[in-house]
Amino acid sequence: MSSKEFSNTSTGDAPADPYKAKNKDDPSLEEKIETLNNFVSYCKFGMMTTHNVSSNLLVSRCMAVAAKEGGGIDLLFHTNTESGKTDDLTDDPSINISFLNATGEWASISGSSSILTDRETVKKYYSPQLRAWVGDLGDGKHDGGPDDPRIGVIKVEAKTITYAVTRGNVVSRGVEMVQGALTGSTAQVNKLREISEDECKQWRASHQ
Repeated sequence: MSSKEFSNTSTGDAPADPYKAKNKDDPSLEEKIETLNNFVSYCKFGMMTTHNVSSNLLVSRCMAVAAKEGGGIDLLFHTNTESGKTDDLTDDPSINISFLNATGEWASISGSSSILTDRETVKKYYSPQLRAWVGDLGDGKHDGGPDDPRIGVIKVEAKTITYAVTRGNVVSRGVEMVQGALTGSTAQVNKLREISEDECKQWRASHQ
């Protein structure tokens, strides 16, 4: 693994990324998780990014969150087991799920994936709407029902999480932006939060 870091200049003692420094927010783990859970539930749809080994490219597609586990930090998604994303995840289980709303709030969840195909899990999270996505092939087996072997669940176990939610209201954020543009001061408009791998493990262990 390369340890090289990119740098195009030196800022001396001043922070090279003042936005991150000024907007960083580190409340209790419980508050960080609660805010994240509310945000993900509100967005519902996220972009799932996988690594396609054959092309060595990253591929993203929109996915709806089917359920949560691990106290809300582990996400589950329905999948057609015969799709390209399951091929990608079989070769490389590393995965990222990202969420974004119209106000610019966002979340990025990086972790490891597993493809669950046992019928107990599939039936637990099954939705009749899946028939519209996988279709009924008319062979009495691949009918889009809970026993259709094509229907599986992708579980994303979070390792690190970063997200940003807005501070204040539209007016106060607008004032911050105008002042920043006029004076060069960094705008404090977001709560930029990080949840480490150790924090994810701690939260998951206490919410089994």
